[in-house]
Parts: sequence; C-alpha cells; structure tokens
Amino acid sequence: MMGELIARNLLHRPMRTFIGVMAVAVEVALVVLIVGLTSGLLSETAKRIEGIGADIMVQPPAASVFLGFSGAPMPIKIAVVLKKQKYVQSVAPALLQFNSSGGVEVVYGIDPESFRAVSGGFVFIQGHDMEGPDDLLVDDWAAKAKKIKVGDTYNLLNHNWHVAAIIEHGKGARLFVPLATLQDLVGAHDKASIFLLRCTRPEHTEDVIEELRHVLPSYTIRPLKDFLSLMTATNIPGLQTFIHAMIGLAVAIGLLVIFLTMYTTVIERTRDIGVLKSLGADRSFIIRALLSESTVLCFIGIAAGVGLAYLVRAAFLAGFPTLSILITPAWILRAAGIALAGAIIGASYPAWLASRKDPVEALSYD
Repeated sequence: MMGELIARNLLHRPMRTFIGVMAVAVEVALVVLIVGLTSGLLSETAKRIEGIGADIMVQPPAASVFLGFSGAPMPIKIAVVLKKQKYVQSVAPALLQFNSSGGVEVVYGIDPESFRAVSGGFVFIQGHDMEGPDDLLVDDWAAKAKKIKVGDTYNLLNHNWHVAAIIEHGKGARLFVPLATLQDLVGAHDKASIFLLRCTRPEHTEDVIEELRHVLPSYTIRPLKDFLSLMTATNIPGLQTFIHAMIGLAVAIGLLVIFLTMYTTVIERTRDIGVLKSLGADRSFIIRALLSESTVLCFIGIAAGVGLAYLVRAAFLAGFPTLSILITPAWILRAAGIALAGAIIGASYPAWLASRKDPVEALSYD
C-alpha cells in the first residue's frame, strides 16, 4: 500500500517531481565534480612531478607544494654546492613560471642536458630536442588541447617560441623552454625555482636529504616519491575552505528545493491527508509516507546526479583535454549521503506539519 501511494503521489505532479529530482541531481553532481576537479588536478600534477624521475627536490625556505607560485628566489650557484654532496649523481635547476594566458599552466625553464641527466630524457613523439634559445617543447595533451604542431610559432609569456617537438606527457610540466631564455624574460638572471637531484642509488636518498639539511638548514628538501601524498586539498591554502563552501552551497540548494517540494505536497494534499486520517491512519503513518516519498525522490535524484556528473566530465574533457576530473566511488557515496540527509531534513517539517492536521479541517479544506 505504501509503495503504491508513493508512486501515485510522485506521478501525480510530474513537473514538480522532475524539479525535485533535478535539485538533488545538481547537488550530487556539484559535490562530485568540485571534489573531482580539485583532487584530479592535484593528483595529476603530483604524478607529473614524480614522473620526472628525480629522487630529491630542493626548494626555497617555507616553500609550498604548489610549485607554480614559488617564484625564483634561489641563486643558481647552489647547484655547485649540491653536486659536491656525497651520493649526488646529477643536479638540474629549473625555473618555474606561472602562466594564465589562454589557460592556467606552469612553464618549466630547463637546461636540456642537466634535465636529461636527472629525468632520463623526454620521449619524443615528433620533432627534436631544444637546439635554439626560442625552442619550445609541448607535451601531447597540451598540443591536442591547443592544436599545436611541430614547426608552429606559439606566443607564450609575450614571446614567440618555435615549437621544436611534441613530447610524451608526464615529465613535470606541459611546456618546456630553455632556462636562460626564461630567466631573461622574467628578470630572474642566474635564479632558479627548484633543484632536482638524482642520487647514485635510490636507497641513498635519505642520507643525501639528511646531509643537505645540515648544509642548507633553512631550505625545503623533499623526496619526490612522497610528493603525491603532499598534494592534497589540506596542504593548499584556502582550497579546503573553498571545497567546503561549494559543498555547503550544493546542500543548501538541495535542502531548500526538497523542503519546498514537500511543503507544497502537503498543502496540495490536505484533503488526501484528511481522508487517510479518517480511515484510521495515525501520525506515524503520515510522517513515514512523506519521508519515504522524499527518500525515493532523493534516490532517483542521486542516480541522475551521478549520470549528470559523468556527462559534464565528458563534456569538459572533450573541450579541455588537459583537465583532470577524478570521480571516485568514495565521493559518490559521500555525495549520496549528503543528499539523502538533506532530503530527510528538508522533508521533516512538512511531514510533521501534515501529521498534525485535524482530519475534520482537512476534509473541509478547499
């Protein structure tokens, strides 16, 4: 009986039911996509940095894990000190420049020889390594997104570069330029943002880190193998607050729409509630009927929200191939739980209101 009552109620006002379902769907999709976008970008960035193949990264004092904002505060002559340390095989300085023109990206200024010694070199899909001061290497994902081909002229940081090669992604950045040229462009002569170190053997990494902390006591020295665990929302200033704010906004939208949907349901069905009460339905039956209806509405909305999230993700990836949106089962379940809790809270007052209606007044309601 309860199931048939719920089904008939939902089908009685299809447009209202659709609006309620879409409110929950948008709530679920927004939570899944916001978290998926932030975690996807952080995870993908961390994997690219680990993909360089270095063992240790040296940064300036109090440096953030978000490398693009580190600037270039370190003198490049520190490389000489680093090379003298026991078990250090090679050192590659890199200048990182944040670029927001045509998208958000970090450009790596590198010395091809030292970077090759640390990373093992690029995998070239087309073209050749840097030969001139204006040569630019572009990874395959960025080339696809920006429609760049070998031999093109590409304007970056108000400078025209010659696209020398398309390389396989996964070596730190998507765009690489000669270190000396980038230093001149940004006014960071003889400066570097990070130093990448390769040890003679991976098991010597901890020994080298310990020694460097004595030689450069105020500098930030990290093993690259731990970088993935550092790239989380809690380590990026303000990002966790932003995620919580967006989740709160999504919950508020879903809760208010569910509340309005169920409230109007109670108002429109005042006579129906009176009939049920006159037939012997008690308060608990009325409350269970409305909360069950809200729950069914919510589950339909959750399914629609997951589908909407994957649809939006596919649309974004088609338009922006370099974007990374990580949708995980854990966050789908969390989003579903958040939506369900919001739906029950939103329906609680209308259900309580319906249960307290006087059957005589409800039957005479017009």
